[in-house]
Amino acid sequence: MSDPHDGAGSAPVEPVTPEPVTPEPLHPLRRTLLHQSWLDVAFVHWAVAPESVGGLLPRGVRPDVYEGATYVGLIALRMHRVGWLGLPGVPYFGNFPETNVRLYSVDERGRRGVVFRSFEASRLLPVLIARLGFRLPYMWAGMSVRRKGDGIDYATRRRWPRAGSGGGAHARLGLRIGARIAEPSGLEDFLTARWGMHSDRHGRTLYLPNAHPRWRLHRAELLHLDENLITAAGLPRPADPPVSVLFSPGVPVRFGAPA
Repeated sequence: MSDPHDGAGSAPVEPVTPEPVTPEPLHPLRRTLLHQSWLDVAFVHWAVAPESVGGLLPRGVRPDVYEGATYVGLIALRMHRVGWLGLPGVPYFGNFPETNVRLYSVDERGRRGVVFRSFEASRLLPVLIARLGFRLPYMWAGMSVRRKGDGIDYATRRRWPRAGSGGGAHARLGLRIGARIAEPSGLEDFLTARWGMHSDRHGRTLYLPNAHPRWRLHRAELLHLDENLITAAGLPRPADPPVSVLFSPGVPVRFGAPA
């Protein structure tokens, strides 16, 4: 990425205006490299000051903000039938629960995305592929997702790696699923309609685009929450209750080539 200053004594380059937040992708994928479905998705979010997370983002990426705040997300879901290129999704290794901690980002071209601080997944092989092949912060964990009626519970406890502050990282959360949201608010679109991921690859910042249908979002009540994944990911412990709790039955997702 280019230096934000053109030279000694020159004025700093003004950041590019971020692309608009849209409930459907702004740009079509030219080629699908990876496909999967995200099912039974819980979105739990806290508002934080942008300066508190800026140092945790890749080079050339700044916190994305909505009405002056940025957000920390705890997202729990079921991955279903992960597959490469045009091949069918893998039936066993491609199905597993996942829980991630993410931040909200915008790059020097104005592309909005997310930055993942950690992923918990219950299949060891996908964890190893993601860590070794893509340098993504995947962790192997014992996990479960149980749904009964309008209630759903997610549980995770990290198995590996356990060194440092991440040892014993865990989360348990339960939701009561409410009515479908006919017209999501600006904040609800901001938190869910993210069409790319920013990540660091050997000192370079990459943008991995994705595409999927518009989210079917539901109101949700947080029944219980016990977690330390956020602090294990290097973020301050939330001092206040979450500002947004949502649920979605899920969407099929496609990823394109990194830029």
